[in-house]
Amino acid sequence: MSEQPAWSKEEFEAQLRAKDKFYHIHHPYHVLMAEGKLDQKQIQGWVANRFYYQIKIPVKDANILANCPDRDTRRHWIQRIHDHDGWGEDAGGIEAWTRLGIAVGIPREELWSLEHVLPGVRFAVDAYVNFARNAPWQEAACSSLTELFAPTIHKQRLAGWPEKYPWIAQDGLKYFQNRVSQAGRDVIHGLDITLNHFTTRPQQERALEILQFKLDILWTMLDAMWLAYVDNKPPYFNI
Repeated sequence: MSEQPAWSKEEFEAQLRAKDKFYHIHHPYHVLMAEGKLDQKQIQGWVANRFYYQIKIPVKDANILANCPDRDTRRHWIQRIHDHDGWGEDAGGIEAWTRLGIAVGIPREELWSLEHVLPGVRFAVDAYVNFARNAPWQEAACSSLTELFAPTIHKQRLAGWPEKYPWIAQDGLKYFQNRVSQAGRDVIHGLDITLNHFTTRPQQERALEILQFKLDILWTMLDAMWLAYVDNKPPYFNI
């Protein structure tokens, strides 16, 4: 059986972008959030659990750097770690998310204790870090392409939260403001790596599988939060 011809770069990019229908912006939890229908506990649950994802992003990126032999790529990719851990006078995205936690009513120490992180969220995020640690660096870089869809979700929060959740202090939204431009910049680099590395049809289909894996991670995190904070069935609720 002959191999199907590779997509052109334009066709391949269109296939990647078509995955936006699986982005977690469409999860019922996010739909309720966008409509202003979550209560404070549900917002707090989301912020506390996403914090675990935020603190693992630079760990994921450090694993990609550790596996990457290309100096130019490392010089570019390391900016992602600076964005989250901070660099110089920039406190970074993790600190910005901490301020979001404070803005929704979670004290800094409580957020950093990770006491509210659900097992399902922890398992999903750790699976993503393990993938980045063990996969070829180009595959791990490809998994970051959920950022193709991220500016939309950040802009949605910036536009809707001040009206729908006026109890959240405005300075807590800084993370979303920063990521609109940062994610757009990162997408350019991540796409360049992916479009130039995955050049045969089987490789391109593998890239789509990797992107779907990352989408599954983000969706599964919200599944765990829905069960705990919407259905009111947190882990071991019946014991």
